[in-house]
Amino acid sequence: MSRFLNSKFNSLDPYDTSEELESMNGYVRLNTNESPFEPSVNVVKAARSAAGTLNFYPDPDCTKLREKLSALMNVKPSEIVFGNGSDEILNILFMAFCEHDAAFPDITYSFYKILAGFHGVDFVTVPLDENFKINPDDYKSLNGRTIFIANPNAPTGIFLSLDDVEKIINQNPDGLTVIDEAYIDFGGESAKKLIHEHKNLIVVRTFSKSRSMAGARLGWCMTNEEIAKDINNIKNTFTPYNINAMTQAAGLAAVEDEEITQKNVTMIKRVRDNTASRLREMGFEVLDSSANFLFVRHKSVSGEKIFEALKRCRIMIRHFTKPEKISEFNRITIGTAEQMQILLEVLKRVIKK
Repeated sequence: MSRFLNSKFNSLDPYDTSEELESMNGYVRLNTNESPFEPSVNVVKAARSAAGTLNFYPDPDCTKLREKLSALMNVKPSEIVFGNGSDEILNILFMAFCEHDAAFPDITYSFYKILAGFHGVDFVTVPLDENFKINPDDYKSLNGRTIFIANPNAPTGIFLSLDDVEKIINQNPDGLTVIDEAYIDFGGESAKKLIHEHKNLIVVRTFSKSRSMAGARLGWCMTNEEIAKDINNIKNTFTPYNINAMTQAAGLAAVEDEEITQKNVTMIKRVRDNTASRLREMGFEVLDSSANFLFVRHKSVSGEKIFEALKRCRIMIRHFTKPEKISEFNRITIGTAEQMQILLEVLKRVIKK
């Protein structure tokens, strides 16, 4: 680092994108939890059309997209805030609402820990139980903190029931609870309906997974109007035009093509469940997934060996070395049926060796 860098950033631990960059070079990409399906024709057409308006600033309020999405989500337009990907929303939440510390599971989306470090937020990690599940009772003593729960959780894929979500919210009356629903379309029930019952809840969503728009960078959160205004005030202080015109147009078309989204989701779920069944037949432990990925380990072949063998065969999955509790696991994104068949055939050879 240079001598000019602000000293408070000397210990940054940035998100590692090297594996994603490597997998772009001709690999079967089963490591980044993207959709295997291209955006719909209407989404691509809308983005291309909007390119002709790039000489103008985009609508800072995403008015048309906000109206359509609020109707689909059954919330008020004023209860939605858009971000440049859900990661920008999370960044703002750490910036705005973690004055009294944060808490999240010890095994979850790694960006929470990274953002806490970036903003100098003290945090507590809460261990998952022996079945890799979140126990709401473990959060009883954390009242006043901002609690972040990915649901379904990543990288486990396990869904926490709404009753348990509500239990965590009720145990934290003096703090916010953030439910990060990046994968909710693939299983479970959204907590969005609870924003009208609890004034300390934020639900975060993304277009990256089920709506095939990871490359467009579009996320949003839903919360009560008072908190939404706080988030918007901060967003508009440093990035008022955070959603570009092409992304807004693509997002609007994606919302209008909800039938296509649900068709793709149904296909991914079918392929996921079939893949899980076949992996179990091959001696893998497969956690019950409500997401678009599987979290697996083999009973006799190490996770690292499987990862490296697949990589040599131009198939990229995600291997975890930390924490030690999951060091034998690999996370496998659900691709097309054809991609998963290739994966299974290679895995048979790897295990046989």
